[in-house]
Formats: sequence, C-alpha cells, structure tokens
Amino acid sequence: MTPTVSFPRDRIRILLLEGIHCSAAEALARHGYTNVDQRAGALTGTELHDALRGTHFVGIRSRTQLDAAALEAANKLVGIGCYCIGTNQVDLTAAAKRGVPVFNAPHSNTRSVAELVTGLSVMLMRGTFAKSAEVHAGRWPKTAAGSREVRGKTLGIIGYGHIGSQVSVLAEGLGMRVIYYDIVDTLPLGNAMQRASQREVLAESDIVTLHVPETAHTKGMIGASEFAAMKPGAFFMQTSRGSVVDVDALADAVKSGHIAGAAVDVFPVEPKSADAPLESPLRGLPNVILTPHVAGSTEEAQQKIGVEVASKLVGFSDRGTTVGAVNFPELSLAEHENAHRILHMHHNVPGVLRAINDAVADEGINVLSQYLQTKNEIGYVVLDIANDAGGALRNRLKTIEGTIRTRILY
Repeated sequence: MTPTVSFPRDRIRILLLEGIHCSAAEALARHGYTNVDQRAGALTGTELHDALRGTHFVGIRSRTQLDAAALEAANKLVGIGCYCIGTNQVDLTAAAKRGVPVFNAPHSNTRSVAELVTGLSVMLMRGTFAKSAEVHAGRWPKTAAGSREVRGKTLGIIGYGHIGSQVSVLAEGLGMRVIYYDIVDTLPLGNAMQRASQREVLAESDIVTLHVPETAHTKGMIGASEFAAMKPGAFFMQTSRGSVVDVDALADAVKSGHIAGAAVDVFPVEPKSADAPLESPLRGLPNVILTPHVAGSTEEAQQKIGVEVASKLVGFSDRGTTVGAVNFPELSLAEHENAHRILHMHHNVPGVLRAINDAVADEGINVLSQYLQTKNEIGYVVLDIANDAGGALRNRLKTIEGTIRTRILY
C-alpha cells in the first residue's frame, strides 16, 4: 500500500499545457492527483509566469519555454514533465539548481517515427508528392520516369538507437539493404551491417536517414561536405533535431540535382504557433517533403507519452523516485512502510553527507535506509527514518551548507 504523502494529493496543483493527451490526466487521477489544469495551447511571458506561480508540477510539449525567468516565477515547482522526446525547451541546469527534476518520454513514439520514415522513403523514391501536387493542379503526369522501388536499395541510418533500429527492421521488411553508423558499437537487428564511419554510410546509401540526439557533437553535423559525399541522385531524410542539418546546404544540394529529394520534419527555427509561417530555404523545392514536426505525433504515441511521463511524475511525488530524470541524480526507490521519508537535494560538494549523518545522530533518529546519488553539480539523498522526528530533522537539514531543498515526502 502506498504511504500517505505529507501533502494531500488532491491539493497538489498540476498544470498541463499544449493539449497534452487526456491519458496523462487520467493516469494522474488514478493515483489521486485530481487538481489538474489542462490547457490547449502554449503560454509565454507574463501569462506563463502567472500560471506557474503556485503550481507544483507542470507538463509541457515542445513550444513552452521554461527558462530561468519562468522557473523563478514557479515558486512552488517540484517537477517538470516534458511530454515529448526533447528537453531543450527547459533550462535543465536552472531547474536542477532549484531541486526540480525534469522527466521526458524518450522512447514512447519510437514506432510512430519509424513508420513515417519508412513511408517517406517510398514517397521520395516514387516522387509521389510532386505528382500529387501536379494532379491537384489539374495535370496528369502518368509516367514511370524517375519512379523507383525501394526494394534492393540501400538505406543508410546515422544513429542506430531505439528509432534507428526500428527503421532498420521496417526497411528490411520492404526488401531494403540496411547499413548504419553510430558512435557507440551497437548490435545490428536482422541483416543490417554496421559501418566504421559516417562517411562510408553517406557514400554507399541510396537513402540516408538521421536519428541522432541534439548535442554539442551533433550540432551542424550534416552540411555541404556531407551532402557532397553522398551518391549523386541519393535521397535524404531528417526527422531528428533541427540543429543537426545545415538546411541552406541541403537546399543547394537539391537545387543542383546532386540530392534527388528530401524529407524534413524538423527545422533550426520552427514557428511558435500554427498561424506563423515557416521560414526555410527548402520551401517550394521539387520532391522535398516538409512536415510540421509530426514524426512522433500519432494518437497512439501521444497516449503512451501521456501515461509514461505522468507515471514518472507520480513516482517522484509519491516515492521520490527520479529514474528517467534528464537533469537529476537517478534513484529507484521502493515504498517503505511505517517510516518517514525525507528528501534532501544539495550541491555536490564535500561534507554534505557527513553533515546529514551528524544531524541524524544528534537527533537520536534510527535510520531504516539511506540512498545517495550524484549527477554533475547535484546530490540527492533520501532518508527513511523510524521515529516521528521528521520535522525536527528537516529543520536541521535545511541549515546544512549547500542545501538546495529539503522535503518530508511522507
């Protein structure tokens, strides 16, 4: 049985923005979290700050920007849920320094992305979208010229993680030959073959698809020289992160005919709203498929993401569990009956754990269990104590130098 938390669940305020799938609120309600404010759109500026004030948990997707100023306004914030893959819309360092873990759903939309990429590969090789545009315009371009099967063609995957490996499986089902490159040695699925360098994949592939995260290493990793290294007449697909590809170089490669077509779902700068235009040199180019960052946006994926992130927030609120936090030490914590649980977040400096243990000893408290994990500049200690001295100990722990936040969980 889940211990009773020190603060009633129905009084914990949760704000869900950007039309997060109803599965999130339903999952929260199943655990007693019913004080949920759901809003369809993103918020900015003063409106966002006002909404965050007094909120304990906030859920966002990709448009809401939780920068240092927004976090400053969120005076009671305990945790953040990013109901998507990326977390670059959150100032992760500022959140960690406030003792606020950030959770996301890195794998729930894997299948959705993989299916779209597989479909796009067929559409590009057949020139389907260009032909569709002509038919819409009243023309009838019934010809096999430039239209090819994907069977027997080589698909090159750069980034062979959860999504890349799923693309590999689906592509083989279509009869494609799959090669891949990843900075980590990864066992292939099916008959896929690993290559020693990105350049080998580029040079050998009829279609190249990217599935890499946004890091300092991947920023701008595909530019003019990489497109020049691809086979003449090859195709290129980009559904990873907007910062990874130089879109001006891609536009030039398409205009020159060296790249026969492209499909792009993510952009360096994306519109802030559905009414704002996309500014991109790729607009209007033939056989270039542009989609509005929807590779992972299926109803099935959004339902899974809603449940996954909500479950992580519940785990942190109920037990202090931080598994899956992208900016915080990760601890997997079981329930402890007949105990009081205290969370202590602190700067990762020498002497804090000793000061915590000294405080426990001075108060004459029996410790049933103690957990410690650190990550970068943050330390996280969880204490389960046997007797009813939580309040006194919490006051002692708050005075320890380097303390960020102390909470009695239950």
